[in-house]
Amino acid sequence: MATYPLASFHFQVTWGATSLGFSEVSGLTIEHQVIEYRHGLMQEYSPLKQPGIPKYNNITLKRGIVKKDNEFFNWLNTTKLNQVERRDLIISLLDEEHAPVMTWTAKNAFPVKIEGPALKATGNEVAIESIEIAHEGLTIQND
Repeated sequence: MATYPLASFHFQVTWGATSLGFSEVSGLTIEHQVIEYRHGLMQEYSPLKQPGIPKYNNITLKRGIVKKDNEFFNWLNTTKLNQVERRDLIISLLDEEHAPVMTWTAKNAFPVKIEGPALKATGNEVAIESIEIAHEGLTIQND
């Protein structure tokens, strides 16, 4: 039996008890900043490099606008000075039986930006809204 890579089009996003459908998720990135160091007696001209502080990109979620669904805006409105409603965000890549195959968990996530659709009188597309979410760490599970 051949093993094929997973398709990226079947996924779900969950926060709290709510699972939502999105058309696109991006920003599932983890990187370590690099610390460079060099002292004057080193015989090589290039610096030593070592791993530094981890950095997590903001996650962007996009979905079609649905009448009377104001979830993004309501969540963004919880933001006050030094206070915000934080949620753990779970993004799951699903198999043919709709079971999670790979899962990204963003901890302590909160919204930082909402963007409405591009409105065009001659367009023939679904109205898409997006929300950009900051978080304090991303874990990946691939069982």
